[in-house]
Amino acid sequence: MPASAPRVTVMPGGQTFSVEGAEPILEAALRVGLAMAYGCASGNCGACKARVVAGGIRPLRPHDFRLTEAEKLQGYALMCCSTALTDLVIEASVAQGTAEIPHQSIVAHVRKMDRLSDEVMLLELVTPRTNRLRFLAGQSAIVGLGGMSANLPIASCPCEERRLHFHLRRAAGNPLSDYAFGGLRIGEPVSVEGPVGEFVLREGGARPLAFIAWGWEGFAPVKSVIEHALQQEAAESIDLYWIGAAAADHYYPKLCRSWAEALDHFRYELVVAGPGLHGAVAPAVRNALAKALPDPEQVASRDFYVAGDFAQVAASREYLSASGLPAEQLVAWVSR
Repeated sequence: MPASAPRVTVMPGGQTFSVEGAEPILEAALRVGLAMAYGCASGNCGACKARVVAGGIRPLRPHDFRLTEAEKLQGYALMCCSTALTDLVIEASVAQGTAEIPHQSIVAHVRKMDRLSDEVMLLELVTPRTNRLRFLAGQSAIVGLGGMSANLPIASCPCEERRLHFHLRRAAGNPLSDYAFGGLRIGEPVSVEGPVGEFVLREGGARPLAFIAWGWEGFAPVKSVIEHALQQEAAESIDLYWIGAAAADHYYPKLCRSWAEALDHFRYELVVAGPGLHGAVAPAVRNALAKALPDPEQVASRDFYVAGDFAQVAASREYLSASGLPAEQLVAWVSR
C-alpha cells in the first residue's frame, strides 16, 4: 500500500486530486469540485468511462455497463466503479464551461432546515444517489416547492456531492417564502431543474481573487465559488468584501470567520454601508466600495467576482473600471 493517498492527474487539463482509501475515483473527483462527466454513478450508463494512461486501478464492484474488448485493451474503465492502487494519469471528460453541463430535472428531498439568522434559513436538499445534480460552483437552479418555483443560487459547491444548499430569506406575503418558513417539512420532495447561470470560476487564472457580495442576496453564489476556489487551491489569496445596508445582512459571519481562522490566504471584511443600496444607488454603492477598497492601485492586480442586484453590479462595474480593472477581469451575478 502506498504511504500516502494516490494522486490522480486528469488529462488533457492537468487537474489533480487524491483518492482516499477505497474511494471510487469519480467520488474523489467530485469531492474536490472537479466537474468530471458522469450520469448514474452506479455503473449503468457508462458516462464516467475514462482511459487509464498510467498507474494501477482496482475494480470495486461489478457494473451493468459493458465495455468492449477494444476499450478494455486500451485501458478504459468506469470511474464510479474503480479505485486507485497507485498514482494515476487518466484521460477523462471534464466540463470546462457552463455549455458542457447538461440541463437536468431531478427530485430531491428536504434533509435539513437551519436558521442562519432570524430572517435567513439554510435549506439543505439531498439528491438521489443515482441522479445527482451536475453543476459548476456559482450556478443557480429552479427550485419547486409547495406548488411554486424560484430561481435560486446554489450556495454549496459541487464538492458537497449529493447535498444542495439554498439560502432563503423570510419575506412576509411572498407565497414561496411563507410556505418555506411555515409549511415545508423534512423529507418533503422538492423539484430541482438546471443548472443555469454563468457566474463561475474562471479556470487557469493566476491573479488573486476578490469577491464583492451585496446584501443578503449576493452571498450565496459568492460562497459557492469561494468554496470551489478553496478546494481547487485556485488562487494565492482570496479577499471577500460583504457589503450590507445593516449588520443583519451579514447572516453568516461564523462561516467567514472560520475561513479566515483556518486559511492564511483568506481575508474578509463585513462592511455596513447604511441605507440606500437598492434601486438607483450608484452614489451609495460607490461610497461603499471606496470604504471597502481603499487602495485603487490593488484593483487591477486581481480578478473580481461581484454579486448583487442590477444597480449594485452596474455601479460596481463602473467603479472598478474607473480604478483600472480590465473588463475581462470581472465576473458578475445579478439577482432576479
